Amino acid sequence: MPVPSPSLPFASRLLRWAGAAWFVAAIIGQVVFIVFILAFYGTRTATGNFAGWNDKPLIDGYVAGDDLGNLMFIAHVLMAAVVTLGGLMQLWPALRRRLPRLHRWTGRVFLIVALFMALSGAWLTIVRGTWLSEISAVAILGDAVLILVFAVFAWRRALPRRFEAHRVWAMRAFMAVSGVWFLRSGLMAWIILCQGPVDMTKILSGPTDIVLTFGSYLIPLAVLELYLAAGRSPRTAPKIAVAALVCLAALYTAVGVFGTAAFMWGPYL
Repeated sequence: MPVPSPSLPFASRLLRWAGAAWFVAAIIGQVVFIVFILAFYGTRTATGNFAGWNDKPLIDGYVAGDDLGNLMFIAHVLMAAVVTLGGLMQLWPALRRRLPRLHRWTGRVFLIVALFMALSGAWLTIVRGTWLSEISAVAILGDAVLILVFAVFAWRRALPRRFEAHRVWAMRAFMAVSGVWFLRSGLMAWIILCQGPVDMTKILSGPTDIVLTFGSYLIPLAVLELYLAAGRSPRTAPKIAVAALVCLAALYTAVGVFGTAAFMWGPYL
């Protein structure tokens, strides 16, 4: 039986620290996302200024005479705040340990709202045509399918109390549900780091747009799988390599969080 390397415990801690750093960056960014949704869309909806949804350019949220489409759009947007908060609460380790009942209820809400988000996003894409390009539409539908699959598997693993498997599927669902946020932070990080919109267009059809549109959920999912695999590995090298990758992801995310707050959302509040 091989003797574990003396550096293995340090590599394991390094991997956990890297994961925590990425999680903290995501928490900050997603809290900013929630604040923006409530401050921009929430206030306009509460005051009846539905046409004000279009004050932020790119995609028209309000369409005169389209009552069903308008209702579906604002429900999808406001539920994004709910599912984001629910996902963060689900992944908070202290909450799972100290308040297991709250964890179970927020988990139910998260999975139900995630299913609604996937279905409503698909409806807005297929029926209403709320997209910037055909490529972005395909990416949205792909993300919706993954959300449905991951949410169902997370739910089914929780029922027989297979909690470790449930946790893994819930994390996958969180990554897929967060695709919209990852896309915006990813776009802004790229623009800041490249000092301009290199290989990007206003309808998300440029080479960079294509990579980031699909990568908004596929890249985080890939990093998550590598993180989980490195955590199970009995070897030092994979843990250190993945820790370095996750640290880079955390730094990229932090740059994107700054960009979205300062340039994408802040000017409209």
